[in-house]
Amino acid sequence: MHLLLVRHALPEAVEHDDGTHADPGLAPQGGDQAARLVAALAGSPVDALYTSTMRRAVQTAEPLARDRGITPVVRPELREYDAERSSYVPVDRMAAADPGAWERMRAGHLPDHVDGAAFRGRVRAAVEEIVGAHPGRASVVVVAHAGVVNAYLAEVLGIARDLPFPLDYVGISRVVCARDGMRKVRSVNESAHVADLL
Repeated sequence: MHLLLVRHALPEAVEHDDGTHADPGLAPQGGDQAARLVAALAGSPVDALYTSTMRRAVQTAEPLARDRGITPVVRPELREYDAERSSYVPVDRMAAADPGAWERMRAGHLPDHVDGAAFRGRVRAAVEEIVGAHPGRASVVVVAHAGVVNAYLAEVLGIARDLPFPLDYVGISRVVCARDGMRKVRSVNESAHVADLL
């Protein structure tokens, strides 16, 4: 089957510390980015659509779901490693907001508080379950997060770093998944469809 892993579009920042989990929706520019996914996949079949439970992923998938008449399947296992945090800073603001976290991410590492092995295991199990549910020539789109996409690609490619690739908003990564267990990464972070909105 053909697996298309899509990073969500640009979300709003959430800066509070009231004990609730930050789950921002898309910024206006993010809404424009999400709409571009429809054109980027024009002419390509989409047999199923999955998202994480987080609003930024759900809202990114909405234009494609409407265009194809597909109801997305929401999977909590596809949520990002920061799902329990009380704030969210978009990556373009991270260098100024938290230079240490930014440098750690640039080096390909998850934050100290994240159990990388557990996160990668959760992501791989979830994605492989999706793959198993769509054998043959199906094309499946999974809209999730940079950490999630990186975790799966790192597992498939045998890369030790948890965040090996800088992924753009609504960037598409393609993996061919064979029934015999072969996984072949065809592309990482296709982003020409949103280049002017990044």
